[in-house]
Amino acid sequence: MAAAVALREDHAFNDPAVAVSRDAVLARYRHLREISKRHHSEVLKFLSKDAILQHARRLGLAHGKTLVLDDLDELDYAFDLAIHTAPMDRSRAIDRYARSARLAPGSDEALMLDAMCHARFAVVSIVRRHEAAGLIVNDLFRQRELWLVDIGLESSVPDGSVLATRLYQPEAFSMTAGVNVPVDLELITDALDEVPQLLRKSHAAALDDRRFAEAIYRVALASGVMQRIKFQDPFDEAK
Repeated sequence: MAAAVALREDHAFNDPAVAVSRDAVLARYRHLREISKRHHSEVLKFLSKDAILQHARRLGLAHGKTLVLDDLDELDYAFDLAIHTAPMDRSRAIDRYARSARLAPGSDEALMLDAMCHARFAVVSIVRRHEAAGLIVNDLFRQRELWLVDIGLESSVPDGSVLATRLYQPEAFSMTAGVNVPVDLELITDALDEVPQLLRKSHAAALDDRRFAEAIYRVALASGVMQRIKFQDPFDEAK
């Protein structure tokens, strides 16, 4: 996917000297979001029911082969793990799909799939609104600021909020993979208590360990915090 990476580096959104309007940012975001949704639909074909059930059980969302959900959206956390993570000796669903995809080199479809394959789990705090569109967030564990474009978060989450999410970066801006968990120090501590092995790793290595995202999701779902919060994307509502 070298051509996709080159396109990302050359795009005007990545040149800080080029001023971009809100309309231009949102048009690009909306276009890439639609592509990501199509990729997401295709990657689901590379998941088995057993894989989804296994992740659901580990999140406390299933007993045996029976799903136990307060809201169907809770299953999105099992899908996130099934798509973007895998044990050391197994391939990820997103990588299996990428190997099978036949995309035009340098196309936005290839660009977006490359970003999805390199998605990273992060815990971010909302610093401020970006001057064009979206948010400036601080990746708390990796200690770097990111430009995050997500219309639902921009319209509903106040500065200072802290979220755990998985991020794609197809342009200078990042996008969420679709799941967001409001977190605080207590929730992160409880998650780490479930996987104490991660405390022996660096912050970056712990974030990249599939067990960290799983523990965050499991603790958040068990606490009921996700039942009280709903993020919506106005682009979805407009359709």
